[in-house]
Amino acid sequence: MPVVTERPGGSTPDRIAVRGLTAHAHHGVYGFERENGQTFSVDAVLDVDTAPAAATDDLALTVNYAELAQRLHAVLTGEPVDLLETLCQRLADVCLADPLVQAAEITVHKPQADLGVPFDDVTVTIRRDRA
Repeated sequence: MPVVTERPGGSTPDRIAVRGLTAHAHHGVYGFERENGQTFSVDAVLDVDTAPAAATDDLALTVNYAELAQRLHAVLTGEPVDLLETLCQRLADVCLADPLVQAAEITVHKPQADLGVPFDDVTVTIRRDRA
Protein backbone atom coordinates (compact mmCIF):
# COMPACT_ATOMS: atom_id res chain seq x y z
CA MET A 1 0.00 0.00 0.00
CA PRO A 2 1.49 3.42 -0.98
CA VAL A 3 2.27 6.04 1.65
CA VAL A 4 0.08 9.12 1.24
CA THR A 5 2.10 12.30 1.77
CA GLU A 6 -0.52 14.90 0.83
CA ARG A 7 -4.03 15.59 2.02
CA PRO A 8 -6.79 15.57 -0.57
CA GLY A 9 -7.55 19.07 -1.88
CA GLY A 10 -9.89 21.09 0.29
CA SER A 11 -9.57 18.90 3.37
CA THR A 12 -9.01 20.40 6.79
CA PRO A 13 -5.37 20.97 7.69
CA ASP A 14 -3.46 18.83 10.13
CA ARG A 15 -3.24 20.42 13.55
CA ILE A 16 -0.72 20.38 16.35
CA ALA A 17 -1.97 21.77 19.66
CA VAL A 18 -0.36 22.78 22.92
CA ARG A 19 -3.16 23.39 25.42
CA GLY A 20 -3.14 24.63 28.98
CA LEU A 21 0.37 26.10 29.01
CA THR A 22 0.23 27.93 32.34
CA ALA A 23 2.38 30.54 34.05
CA HIS A 24 2.29 33.31 36.61
CA ALA A 25 2.63 36.61 34.72
CA HIS A 26 2.04 40.34 35.15
CA HIS A 27 -0.20 41.35 32.25
CA GLY A 28 -3.11 43.72 32.69
CA VAL A 29 -4.28 47.32 32.61
CA TYR A 30 -4.42 47.81 36.38
CA GLY A 31 -1.47 48.48 38.64
CA PHE A 32 -2.32 45.66 41.02
CA GLU A 33 -2.27 43.20 38.08
CA ARG A 34 1.18 44.38 37.08
CA GLU A 35 2.47 44.34 40.66
CA ASN A 36 0.97 41.07 41.93
CA GLY A 37 0.56 39.11 38.73
CA GLN A 38 -1.78 36.18 38.28
CA THR A 39 -2.11 32.87 36.49
CA PHE A 40 -2.55 32.88 32.72
CA SER A 41 -3.06 29.91 30.45
CA VAL A 42 -2.46 29.58 26.71
CA ASP A 43 -3.83 27.24 24.05
CA ALA A 44 -2.00 27.23 20.72
CA VAL A 45 -3.42 25.30 17.78
CA LEU A 46 -1.27 25.23 14.67
CA ASP A 47 -2.12 24.28 11.10
CA VAL A 48 0.81 22.18 9.89
CA ASP A 49 1.19 19.68 7.08
CA THR A 50 2.34 16.66 9.08
CA ALA A 51 2.41 14.25 6.12
CA PRO A 52 6.13 14.66 5.35
CA ALA A 53 7.07 13.99 8.98
CA ALA A 54 4.69 11.05 9.20
CA ALA A 55 6.08 9.50 6.03
CA THR A 56 9.70 9.80 7.16
CA ASP A 57 9.41 9.75 10.98
CA ASP A 58 11.63 12.87 10.94
CA LEU A 59 11.15 15.50 13.66
CA ALA A 60 12.83 18.12 11.46
CA LEU A 61 9.81 17.97 9.12
CA THR A 62 7.26 19.02 11.73
CA VAL A 63 6.87 21.41 14.65
CA ASN A 64 8.78 20.39 17.75
CA TYR A 65 6.09 21.12 20.31
CA ALA A 66 8.51 20.95 23.25
CA GLU A 67 10.55 23.80 21.73
CA LEU A 68 7.35 25.66 20.83
CA ALA A 69 6.11 25.38 24.42
CA GLN A 70 9.36 26.88 25.71
CA ARG A 71 9.10 29.85 23.30
CA LEU A 72 5.44 30.45 24.18
CA HIS A 73 6.22 30.27 27.90
CA ALA A 74 8.99 32.85 27.45
CA VAL A 75 6.53 35.29 25.86
CA LEU A 76 3.85 34.56 28.46
CA THR A 77 6.23 35.30 31.33
CA GLY A 78 8.10 38.05 29.49
CA GLU A 79 7.43 41.75 29.04
CA PRO A 80 3.99 42.64 30.46
CA VAL A 81 1.30 44.08 28.21
CA ASP A 82 -1.99 45.78 28.99
CA LEU A 83 -4.24 43.75 26.69
CA LEU A 84 -4.77 40.05 26.14
CA GLU A 85 -5.15 40.91 22.46
CA THR A 86 -1.53 42.12 22.39
CA LEU A 87 -0.35 39.01 24.22
CA CYS A 88 -2.23 36.79 21.75
CA GLN A 89 -0.57 38.53 18.81
CA ARG A 90 2.89 38.10 20.31
CA LEU A 91 2.22 34.40 20.86
CA ALA A 92 0.89 34.00 17.30
CA ASP A 93 4.03 35.69 15.97
CA VAL A 94 6.14 33.09 17.77
CA CYS A 95 4.16 30.29 16.14
CA LEU A 96 4.26 31.80 12.67
CA ALA A 97 8.03 32.30 12.90
CA ASP A 98 8.27 28.58 12.14
CA PRO A 99 8.02 28.26 8.34
CA LEU A 100 6.12 24.97 8.68
CA VAL A 101 3.22 26.68 10.47
CA GLN A 102 0.52 27.73 8.01
CA ALA A 103 -1.78 29.30 10.61
CA ALA A 104 -2.06 29.67 14.38
CA GLU A 105 -5.05 29.98 16.66
CA ILE A 106 -4.13 31.36 20.08
CA THR A 107 -6.39 31.53 23.13
CA VAL A 108 -5.23 33.28 26.29
CA HIS A 109 -7.15 32.50 29.48
CA LYS A 110 -7.23 34.92 32.41
CA PRO A 111 -9.32 33.08 35.01
CA GLN A 112 -8.36 35.37 37.90
CA ALA A 113 -9.34 38.65 36.23
CA ASP A 114 -11.10 41.10 38.55
CA LEU A 115 -14.56 41.54 37.01
CA GLY A 116 -16.42 42.35 40.21
CA VAL A 117 -18.83 39.45 39.63
CA PRO A 118 -18.47 35.65 39.72
CA PHE A 119 -17.20 34.04 36.49
CA ASP A 120 -15.24 31.00 35.31
CA ASP A 121 -12.81 32.42 32.77
CA VAL A 122 -12.02 35.32 30.47
CA THR A 123 -10.47 34.46 27.11
CA VAL A 124 -9.32 36.17 23.96
CA THR A 125 -8.84 34.05 20.85
CA ILE A 126 -7.19 35.11 17.61
CA ARG A 127 -6.37 33.27 14.40
CA ARG A 128 -3.52 34.37 12.17
CA ASP A 129 -2.66 32.88 8.79
CA ARG A 130 0.71 33.02 7.13
CA ALA A 131 -0.85 34.51 3.98
